[in-house]
Amino acid sequence: MSALVKLVSEHWIHVAPLLAMPTNDAEYDRLVEQLDEILAEVGDDEGHPLALLASRMGDLVEAYDEQNRPMPPVTGADALRYIMEERNLGQSEVPEVGAQSVVSEILRGKRQINVRQARALSERFFIPATVFLSL
Repeated sequence: MSALVKLVSEHWIHVAPLLAMPTNDAEYDRLVEQLDEILAEVGDDEGHPLALLASRMGDLVEAYDEQNRPMPPVTGADALRYIMEERNLGQSEVPEVGAQSVVSEILRGKRQINVRQARALSERFFIPATVFLSL
C-alpha cells in the first residue's frame, strides 16, 4: 500500500461523509453546514487545498435539492411581481412593460409578457429574458 493510500484510508472515515449523497433532510442540513464551514475557510481561493472538496460537496447539495426540493414553476408575472416588490416599484415604474394598465393586466394573469417586454426587462434588471416568458 502506498503512503498516500495509507494516509487516505486512515482519514477516510472522516472524509467519506462529506462526499456522500444525503439520503434525508438531516444529512442534507449537516452537509450544508459543513460546506458552509469549508467555504468560509476556502473563500475565493480556487487553489486552496479544500476547494475541490467544496466543489464536490456543492454538487451533492445541488443534486439533493434538484431531486427533493424542486423549484416551483414560476410565471413571468410572478418574476415581475417579485422584482417589483423587492425594489419597491409601482406599476407605473416599469415602463418597459407598458402603461400601468398593461402591467396590472400582466400581474393579474390577464396578459402574458411578450418577447419585447421580456428583453427590455432583461436589460433593465440583468436577468435572462426567459425568466419573464411563460412556457
